[in-house]
Amino acid sequence: MKKIAVGLLTGLALLQLQAEDLKWLTDLPKAQEQARAEKKLVMLDFTGSDWCGWCIKLNKEVFSQPEFADYAKKNLVLVEVDFPRSKPQTEAQKKANAALQTKYSVEGYPTIVVLDVNGKKLGELGYEPGGPKAFIAELEKLKKQT
Repeated sequence: MKKIAVGLLTGLALLQLQAEDLKWLTDLPKAQEQARAEKKLVMLDFTGSDWCGWCIKLNKEVFSQPEFADYAKKNLVLVEVDFPRSKPQTEAQKKANAALQTKYSVEGYPTIVVLDVNGKKLGELGYEPGGPKAFIAELEKLKKQT
């Protein structure tokens, strides 16, 4: 019985590590360059990571799940555009994030903006109930526009 429990815990830990393995960039031009090279979409997550309840819920229910991690690694270049209240951020990052917020007319959090390889906005998403499966289905709809 102990071996089964240890095996299950090890498996769960590995799945969690896989989701945490996702690389979130903070520089959109670098992300766009990577997306062009890898033929992937760019997904910008406008978030208040340390205070926005729906943002935290989206991260917990979708972004930190192995199913989303697998999808993202194959299809997305991820960019976090964060507006934290407590987490430290450089002035340059604050300025860059504010410029992106203005450019994409983001008025609330979480807002997910999806761009094609050329930087054209394909659409916007927000918190979607249903976990990674529902969120990925919405991303796939946007992907078909490319």
